[in-house]
Amino acid sequence: MTTDKAVSGREGGRSLKTRVKTARKRSMSSALWLGRQLNDPYVARARTEGYRSRAAFKLLEIDEQYKMLRPGQRIVDLGAAPGGWSQVAAQRIGATAGPGKVVAIDLLAMEAVPGVEFAVMDFNDATAVPRIAAMMGGRADGVLSDMAANATGHKRTDHLRIMGLVELAFEFTRGILAPRGFFLAKVLQGGTEGDLLASLKRDFSAVRHVKPKASRADSSELYVLATGFRGTPLPAPDGTRSAGETGSADGASVAG
Repeated sequence: MTTDKAVSGREGGRSLKTRVKTARKRSMSSALWLGRQLNDPYVARARTEGYRSRAAFKLLEIDEQYKMLRPGQRIVDLGAAPGGWSQVAAQRIGATAGPGKVVAIDLLAMEAVPGVEFAVMDFNDATAVPRIAAMMGGRADGVLSDMAANATGHKRTDHLRIMGLVELAFEFTRGILAPRGFFLAKVLQGGTEGDLLASLKRDFSAVRHVKPKASRADSSELYVLATGFRGTPLPAPDGTRSAGETGSADGASVAG
């Protein structure tokens, strides 16, 4: 997830769209990126509504449609910085005032988010599952991943890199997810690779590809949402109890 800081909009019928001049020390690509940021309505909303990134609106939109996040759940946010998804999850599950719990991890430090316990950690580390389960006090009801590898500009390479991250996130999820739990992760246009998609369909009762409106129209990003975990989880971390009682509702269909 990335932090977006800018303002745009319309006022009194006059467009406030901001034009960015290409300065001598700014490349054309940098100027185009900055112009897009300055004129992005979701960036403006994020600042107005107190979210750390425009990405928060992607999760809000997906949750409005599929109702994955519920009061009292235990949620893991992978690659959480700067914290937009963690903010939404904490609000939706009541982590600030109720029994809900959000554990966020990233390789980079992140400023504290109310209701969220954060740790600098590599989720691919062998100790990650037991450590996070201990922080949560049990298995997770949902795993979120808005991670993306740094883009190279080469479509096939970028697709392979992000799918490698998704596969690692899925293996982590299988080790920590409670029965009936869900997994939401960023992929790229073209969807989930065949082998991974087959594994998701085996372990979850419903698998869908979702393109929220908050994703930029010219972006190739897509999300895979797997609900109703039914696979056999890996050995229970530290013998902790299951949190499956509050898991996501099972779906009945599989959509590509």
